[in-house]
Amino acid sequence: MKAIVYQKYGSTEVLKLKEVEKPFPKENEVLVKIQAASVNAADWRMMRADPFLVRFYAGLFQPKKNPILGADIAGIVESVGKNVTQFKIGDEVFGDVFESGFGGFAEYKCAKEHELVLKPSNISFSEAAAVPLAALTALQALRDTGKVKQNQKVLINGASGGVGTYAVQLAKFFGAEVTAVCSSSKLEVARSLGADHVIDYTKDDFTNYKTRYDLILAVNGFRRIFDYIRALSPHGIYAMTGGSTKQLFQALLLGPFLSLPGNKKIAAVSSKPNQKDLLFLAGLLESNKIKPVIDRSYSLEQVPEAIGYVEKGHAAGKVIIAMNG
Repeated sequence: MKAIVYQKYGSTEVLKLKEVEKPFPKENEVLVKIQAASVNAADWRMMRADPFLVRFYAGLFQPKKNPILGADIAGIVESVGKNVTQFKIGDEVFGDVFESGFGGFAEYKCAKEHELVLKPSNISFSEAAAVPLAALTALQALRDTGKVKQNQKVLINGASGGVGTYAVQLAKFFGAEVTAVCSSSKLEVARSLGADHVIDYTKDDFTNYKTRYDLILAVNGFRRIFDYIRALSPHGIYAMTGGSTKQLFQALLLGPFLSLPGNKKIAAVSSKPNQKDLLFLAGLLESNKIKPVIDRSYSLEQVPEAIGYVEKGHAAGKVIIAMNG
């Protein structure tokens, strides 16, 4: 089968289209013929080993663990292991295959049964591939870390990206009053997703407003952690996901000291793939409560270009790898 493989860390030039052995499912695995995958920041961070801690996961001097990137897939079940009970040949599925070692930028992927759910019939493979990692991150950041409640004031900084577009929709689903922060060209995207208020960060600074927020979700886009704290209500929560290495370490190192009992809370968020949450999202997709936002699509051969585009940070929504081109 064809796959995009990388054997050393670096720029997109390390990504090569190669012919590799087609995988065979183990007892608890499903072989998926991939129809679409999506690109996440995790892909370019793994590719560049940025932050350096990536090397302790993927390989200290060169990537040994996961030579094929891509965590989000959608496709058709081609075969199943003997212990698989949830899926059968021909089922249309999607999921986050981070736990089974990435591998989405390929024609086939063996995934663990619990990494997948059935694709709703009202969305395409490309739309399904746009969901897993980004939507799970948004859901868990808002619901689990942010404890979002009805009528709370929620600000999403970076509202037009992959995680941000889901965060706006999910915050509205939970009944919050949502303020979306993004660039001038993305304001209409945020409005179309249901944001109650939009702020153009190229013209306005939300930290200078008198409004104080019960929950701030920062998706990429670096600001000083104290700027966010100033914009929180007395018992507000600042949840950070993505962003620069500096922003990550600020949240990890300063968060525990600044999150004093009874006061404002600071937390760094990373998604935890699980089938229960993916089924919840599938239900929202099926009932049209949320919708994927796709910026553009690339072919498998164009994965390096797609990852380079995502790394620049200007995508409005998700970037898709469509196997049929």
